[in-house]
Amino acid sequence: MVNLFQMTFNYNQKKFRRIFLYCLMFGAVLISVSCRSSGGSGGLDILGPADETGEAAQLVAEANQDLQKIKVLYKKNEGKREELKKAMSADDAVTVKKISDDVVYLIKDGAEFGENAIEKLQQAQDMEINDDYAEYLRLKTEALKKQLAAFENYRQAARSLRDNYDPKNTQLRDKVKAEFEKRSENYQTIMEKAREYSSQANELAKEALQKQRNQ
Repeated sequence: MVNLFQMTFNYNQKKFRRIFLYCLMFGAVLISVSCRSSGGSGGLDILGPADETGEAAQLVAEANQDLQKIKVLYKKNEGKREELKKAMSADDAVTVKKISDDVVYLIKDGAEFGENAIEKLQQAQDMEINDDYAEYLRLKTEALKKQLAAFENYRQAARSLRDNYDPKNTQLRDKVKAEFEKRSENYQTIMEKAREYSSQANELAKEALQKQRNQ
């Protein structure tokens, strides 16, 4: 259980540092392409919809700020995994429940920032932007949704630990542990799907950047 908790924090600290780096780079590339297209396409362009890639990139930057706040929350509470490990090894129910409670609210606060980021990404998708950029944003949005779903599984597991952990009650303890293991497996399954979406988006961004260099 503790290994999964540690993996969760380590994974997200790394991912949050780069999850939207491609997005910002991709947006810059498409802004460049859009400006070049507008400059040489003649007067008939005024009949078409205005390009909003710049505005979309701004929303993505704001979404990235929300994700940076999540990273701060997780980093600040990273040490809780070791505290939880020691508390469970000592059968210290009071401390286990306190730490689990901290984790529940940590993930809850992080989820609020995540929902804000998703809303901004969806707004960006609805703008008049390049089809590749829209698809990239869709994939990143799906990845973030899956991550939030995975963390909700983990939050429920921590809540069960907080509310029911009792080392003196063998039957209840085993039930709580079994539930935690099940939710931990669900967490890993959902997070893997999130990684697939994110990888697809990153490949799309790399292809766009390569096309830009070849022009």
